[in-house]
Amino acid sequence: MHEWIPVPGTAKARLIEAAMHHFEQAGFEAATVTDLASKAGVTTGSLYHHFGSKLGLYTMVRDDLEKRITDRMEGAAETVGGPGRPAARAALLVAFDATVRFGVCRLLGETAPSGAADPVRDTLADLLPDDVRVAAVPLVAAWRAALREVADGAPAAGVRAALEFVLA
Repeated sequence: MHEWIPVPGTAKARLIEAAMHHFEQAGFEAATVTDLASKAGVTTGSLYHHFGSKLGLYTMVRDDLEKRITDRMEGAAETVGGPGRPAARAALLVAFDATVRFGVCRLLGETAPSGAADPVRDTLADLLPDDVRVAAVPLVAAWRAALREVADGAPAAGVRAALEFVLA
């Protein structure tokens, strides 16, 4: 078993589950180590033991979610025939739909606090022709803004329609 797959019911698994929900509700900045540990039913020491810090826990949760999203983006791109405008459009819409379905719009709508690489942007950039690859930055910014709108209560269908309009 991979080290990153926690055994269900363990302190590590409970921390990951609680973190995903708490970061989605409160955002990274507002979440505290005490709140995260309390929601998981563990001590703050357990959080530090398994993840080193609030940022370590957040990074683990976010990395896992971004991997799930980028896998779907790549699948959507392949479905429409590989790199190009249709692939980029399909990838972002599938990423939006999956993020909404997973219930993690705020979590993935936020810019990662660690300043780490952005796998969603990088996946999208790989789908764009070289001469417009820089467009991945504003396109992903629009995607993240759309996710934040849903997290703040806007109807997902309306936000998706607006995102489709921008990507047309």
